[in-house]
Amino acid sequence: MTAPYRTHRLTRSRDSVFFGVAGGIAERFGWRPGTVRLAFVVSCVLPGPQILLYLVLALLLPKPGH
Repeated sequence: MTAPYRTHRLTRSRDSVFFGVAGGIAERFGWRPGTVRLAFVVSCVLPGPQILLYLVLALLLPKPGH
């Protein structure tokens, strides 16, 4: 038996604030969208390519229903 999140493809979410990336990640793994958004904002104080990664995902992830 597989976990429930494995049946859902990673796509952008219709519940979007900026591009739907955080909402899509939350839907895929069964997390709350606010938690993913908060983790992203907190991670931005750390060094690394977080914003660049977010923008790349916004371009590469398909829209819901496609």
